[in-house]
Amino acid sequence: MYRVGVIGCRGIGVRHAAGIAMFNDPDRAAVVAACDLVTDEIDAFKGEFPDTEITGYTDHRQMLEKENLDIVTVATSDHAHTALVVDAAEAGAKGIFCEKPLATTVEDAAAMVAACERHGVVISVDHTRRWTPIWRHGKELVDAGEIGQVQYVIGALRGPRAMLYRNGTHCIDSTCWFAGGRPVWVTGDLEEGYDDYTEYAGDGGHVPATEPGANAYIKFDNGVGGFYVGGSKKTPEPKFGTEVVGSSGRLIIDSNESATLYRGTEAEVIPAPEWPVSGIEAGVQDLVQNLEQGGTESISTGRDGQAVVEVIAAILASHQAGHAPIQIPQAR
Repeated sequence: MYRVGVIGCRGIGVRHAAGIAMFNDPDRAAVVAACDLVTDEIDAFKGEFPDTEITGYTDHRQMLEKENLDIVTVATSDHAHTALVVDAAEAGAKGIFCEKPLATTVEDAAAMVAACERHGVVISVDHTRRWTPIWRHGKELVDAGEIGQVQYVIGALRGPRAMLYRNGTHCIDSTCWFAGGRPVWVTGDLEEGYDDYTEYAGDGGHVPATEPGANAYIKFDNGVGGFYVGGSKKTPEPKFGTEVVGSSGRLIIDSNESATLYRGTEAEVIPAPEWPVSGIEAGVQDLVQNLEQGGTESISTGRDGQAVVEVIAAILASHQAGHAPIQIPQAR
C-alpha cells in the first residue's frame, strides 16, 4: 500500500486526495496524512473523507519525519512549492505530484528537478490537459502523423483570467507538448499596464490583476514555432484553445468535449474518448500506477514543468529588453 500525504488542504488538495479515494482500494493507496498552516482547513479536509483515518499536521517537515510517506502531493500557493518538493524528495518519497506552475523562478524549478533526480523520485507536474481525454487523444493523433510534420502551434488564452502564471502555465505547457521539442529562445510582450512586472507577484490566482496577460513567440530545438496568445484579459471565452498546424493538416482543440481534425481541407470532428477518471484526479492516479510499474517517467515531468517556468521567465525578460529574443539555457 502506498502511503500518501497531501500538503495544502483546500480545494485542489481535496482533489488530489479524491484521486486516491477513487481507487476504492485502501490496500493499493491511501491518504494517511494532510498538512496545512490553518487547522480549520485540515479539519475540513478530513471531513471530505470521513471513512479514512488521516493525521493532520501544520508542519510539513514533521509530517515527512513521522509518516514514512511513499507519495507526497503539493497543492499550496505557487511560490511555496520549492521547499516542500525538495524536502519530500530528501525524506524518501518515491513519487511527488506538484501543482503548476512547478515554481515561480528558474532557480527554484531547477533545484526541485535536481533534488528529485538526485534521489530517484518520480515527479509529476499538474499540467492537467495531459490527463484530459481529448487533449491526450489529440496528442496521439499528432504523434501518429495525422497532420504531417508539425510546423507551428498556437496556444490561445482568453477571458478575464488570462493570467501568465495561472492558466498561462497550462497554455504554455500544451504548446510545448504539441511542439514536441524544448524551447530555445523566446520573445515576449506583456499586457498594457505591466511594464514594471519583472517577477512573480501573484496571489495564487485569486485576483487577476496581480498577474499580466502576455503574448510570446517560442522557438523550439526541433524547428517548430510556438505562438502563445495570452493577452489581454479583455477577450471573450472560451478561455483556452490550441491549434497544431502540420505539413498536411491541422488539429484544433477548443473545448474538452471534441476536436476538429483537418486533413488538407477536409474536416472531421473528433469526440473525446470516455475515461472513468480525468483531470487532476487522473493525474494523481497516474503517479500511483507509474510507481506500481517500477517508477517510469511521468507524462508531465519535472523537466516539462521546468521548461514552462523558463518560458515564463523569458517572456518577462524579453519585455524588459524591448521584446528582444531571450535564450533559454539548455545545459541541464
